[in-house]
Amino acid sequence: MAKLWAGRFGKETDLEVNDFNSSISFDCRLYKEDITGSMAHAAMLGKQGIIAEDEADRITEGLQGILQDIENGTIEFSQEYEDIHMNVEHILTERIGDAGKRLHTARSRNDQVALDLRLYVKKEIAAIKGQVLQFMKALCGSAKKNTETVMPGYTHLQRAQPVTFGHYMMAYANMMKRDVIRLENCLEGMDDMPLGSGALASTTYPIDRDFVRERLGFARITDNSLDGVSDRDYCVELCSALSILMMHLSRFSEEIIAWCSWEFKFVELDDAFSTGSSIMPQKKNPDVCELVRGKTGRVYGSLFTLLTALKGLPLAYNKDMQEDKEAVFDAIDTVKQCLRVLTPMFATMELRKDNMERAALKGFINATDCADYLTKKGMPFRDAYKTVGQLVGECVKRDCALSDLTLPELRAHSELFEADVYEAIDLKTCVRGRKAPGGPAPEEVSRQIAAIEAFIGKREE
Repeated sequence: MAKLWAGRFGKETDLEVNDFNSSISFDCRLYKEDITGSMAHAAMLGKQGIIAEDEADRITEGLQGILQDIENGTIEFSQEYEDIHMNVEHILTERIGDAGKRLHTARSRNDQVALDLRLYVKKEIAAIKGQVLQFMKALCGSAKKNTETVMPGYTHLQRAQPVTFGHYMMAYANMMKRDVIRLENCLEGMDDMPLGSGALASTTYPIDRDFVRERLGFARITDNSLDGVSDRDYCVELCSALSILMMHLSRFSEEIIAWCSWEFKFVELDDAFSTGSSIMPQKKNPDVCELVRGKTGRVYGSLFTLLTALKGLPLAYNKDMQEDKEAVFDAIDTVKQCLRVLTPMFATMELRKDNMERAALKGFINATDCADYLTKKGMPFRDAYKTVGQLVGECVKRDCALSDLTLPELRAHSELFEADVYEAIDLKTCVRGRKAPGGPAPEEVSRQIAAIEAFIGKREE
């Protein structure tokens, strides 16, 4: 089979080189974007009189038929035609004759693939954003039910201060909010239409790039043809945003993995989202969370693949850039798959509130509140800190809680202690008193939930 560039060459391409050069095995997923872009291009060629309007119409009709047949599964792509662009053009020419050969007038595969990938990434950003918003809804739903479910907050994985499960979930909701904003920023920054850049130096034909831009729903056209065919910043930005998103999902997964263990037993995963052991009949493993944590590295790998592939490239297009697609595709697929499984897993997860409360009662997580009690009575904070530290040391030796100490025992350390101290260091009081913006008090968590729900609602309008 003669290649499109066969006029320049006296030998057939080596079969191994042909396979090495081919990208149809993975860029076939761009078929819809390729055909959509080609139809807009054909319409523009006809409107501008670059080709006859009846030929433009035949091209469009032929492309619509190819699109339908691909989606019906009646077209099989050929490795011989190297990529999705050449496959579609070959099928079109077979079906409508010489008119199909006119489609590539005033464009190159360089600006064609730049267009296809941008269209694809735009579509996928919208899909991933929708999935993140659904996960945020699940977080808000759980938070609403647990604004007073007290649990320990941790620093250094040591019990630190009392919070609520609702407060904890809103921390992750705020991470997801930033992820959505990053995706939106990526989309806004990449909304430039590159078709018309040609191979690198545009074209001598009287094309109308704005006509194509409007047809394809882009905000702008690229302003430099060299940059138009060689820009993959948006791929790097997307993989960066997805890497941060996966980092957040991985942190969340790590929490669930710990909370599922018998050492915590704060949560119980639904059987439909757990697996067992081939040898240990008692096991119930949080494999979904472990895989999310593991797959995070794949998305990081995609980011580094792109950065490495692009770092030494001169302008304009280079074949190295073929490596962008598999990295982008894998990052997108991985994130979507993780969100598809993690969201229902979380929604069906059962909380063990009794274990959370039991853990909160241990570890002296009300020690800061006890020190604040003394400070409010007039003792300097550093003195209060030392006094409560001594009380904690005494409790450790006796294996009891601060609230177990009698009032005379407390007053032996400071006469500022009075009977109201027990109310002050009650965990419910500790949580309800933290009303500062961003804190775990129930009314403050409710405000945070409302803010996240407003954020979601604005994007679903």
